[in-house]
Amino acid sequence: MAQPNHKVMLVTGGSRGIGAATALLAARQGYAVAVNFTANSLAADEVVRQIRAQGGTAITVKADVAQEAEVLAMFEKVDAKLGTLSALVNNAGVVDVAQRLDEMSFARLQRMFNINVLGSFLCAREAVRRMSTRHGGSGGSIVNVSSAASRLGAPGQYVDYAAAKGAIDTMTLGLAKEVAAEGIRVNAVRPGLIETDIHASGGLPDRVRDLAHMVPMQRGGSAEEVAEVIVWLLSPAASYTTMSLIDVSGGR
Repeated sequence: MAQPNHKVMLVTGGSRGIGAATALLAARQGYAVAVNFTANSLAADEVVRQIRAQGGTAITVKADVAQEAEVLAMFEKVDAKLGTLSALVNNAGVVDVAQRLDEMSFARLQRMFNINVLGSFLCAREAVRRMSTRHGGSGGSIVNVSSAASRLGAPGQYVDYAAAKGAIDTMTLGLAKEVAAEGIRVNAVRPGLIETDIHASGGLPDRVRDLAHMVPMQRGGSAEEVAEVIVWLLSPAASYTTMSLIDVSGGR
């Protein structure tokens, strides 16, 4: 088990993209990292291998964040293997194929909100139960990964995803105020067009390249650029920053 003074981070959806970049950067900055995954154990194992190769501490934790029993088991495993959680990155999320709302099935909407919204609420709840001074904890920090879609709306592509991220923005604001006096800071990042696998999962593998001309900086961003902001928000350098929604979007 990691020593009690170690910083312990859980990154949901940590096997790829922004989650993986965050896990790797956090490990380099001294965090013991739990890398959550739902299905792709090989990708999660590779992130952990890279962290350990750099001399860091990391474990994988399998859980579907939309399933309460799996979330509870995941947090218990982190408690047992790494120690008391001090940082949570609510990164697990999904998109779906580009559709108008009048084409969307109820099953699609349920999946979207179960994973992107309820999953984040469940993980934040378990983190607060461990971090809050009200519960005997010593504080901590939560960063929710939202999206620029929450303020752009994603018309004709995935209004459901944008709305789910809008819920994440609102949860960030409310929860930050709720636990500010209990040693917990809660912030969100809102990435714009970022080069990750999520676009291919929604059937638009070239989305970043196709839309780069709409970004004032004329390019997509990298997962590492988003990770830098996440890890800064979690760090003591951001000690007076809470309730912030930080756009990492190249000006879009």
